[in-house]
Amino acid sequence: MSEAVLKSGSNLERVFAAGHFAVTSELGPPKSADLAIIDKKADYLRGQVDAVNLTDNQTAIVRISSIAAARLLLDRGIEPVIQMTCRDRNRLAQQADILGAYVLGVRNIVCLSGDHQCFGNHPTAKHVFDIDSVQLIKAVKDMRDDGVFMNGDEIRNTKKSDVIAPKMFIGGAANPFGDPFEFRVIRLAKKVAAGVDFIQTQCIYDMDRFERWMVAVRERGLHKKVQIMAGLTPLKSSRMTQYMASNVAGISVPDYYLERMAAAEDGAAEGIQICVEQIKRLRQIEGVSGIHLMAIEWESRVPEILERAGLLPRPVIEVDEEQAPVDNETV
Repeated sequence: MSEAVLKSGSNLERVFAAGHFAVTSELGPPKSADLAIIDKKADYLRGQVDAVNLTDNQTAIVRISSIAAARLLLDRGIEPVIQMTCRDRNRLAQQADILGAYVLGVRNIVCLSGDHQCFGNHPTAKHVFDIDSVQLIKAVKDMRDDGVFMNGDEIRNTKKSDVIAPKMFIGGAANPFGDPFEFRVIRLAKKVAAGVDFIQTQCIYDMDRFERWMVAVRERGLHKKVQIMAGLTPLKSSRMTQYMASNVAGISVPDYYLERMAAAEDGAAEGIQICVEQIKRLRQIEGVSGIHLMAIEWESRVPEILERAGLLPRPVIEVDEEQAPVDNETV
């Protein structure tokens, strides 16, 4: 492990620092106050991944908040990664929630723009978008590293108080499949300049295009400045494959996967086999530091996928107190 002091001390950060190929997964909080769903999904993911993302009103549909769900995962022995969108909060609410998440024990955050409300079940809701995801990344970094809010005020209660900064491991998203293709790496470079620590990509099916994107990433040296996690969503059936190809913006599904899934006698088994093949190929690509496995409502198959891909058991990283970030720090 690097001798450098860690930025947050999270398990995910320590896995990267130790040079391991990291694995995160995702858990969509329920659309009601029923905790049974969280308990069920947590049981599938506990001990199988390094951390679990909690989505923030994904697809603009009301759900238990990502921060509340993160606290529930901590209580269940799982390290959370909260997602925070710019759609629903202004900078006051965002910074308040970052502080709140930190004091509840959260150490990882992914900064996102957020799905437009027209895609959800409250299409007439007013969006906020006070700042964008790049600005949010910069705000979290300034809070963590410089101990200041976006207005320049120090994060302290009084002029004589110590600065108590929220030490977060900062994530962002990237979509290698949007157009224009050349802009995709420029957008990533902006997030790196803003201070992002790790990136989780849109789910990948077009492996050739992803590899071309990674070539452009390496040409700019970005792979040496940020941990890149390749996003994967295992296919369950031919119908799902057709839906992903035709109805999900920003995703490219090659014809050979459509044909392969259509010809499969057991679509679920074939989809898992494809996902395992993708993971093995991704591990050979320079600059890919891990995977983000988004098994949408299929968390039960995550252990099988990771086992077959040779990613289990997950590493257990001992906490080095000398590397731990300083919580009580005057900046």
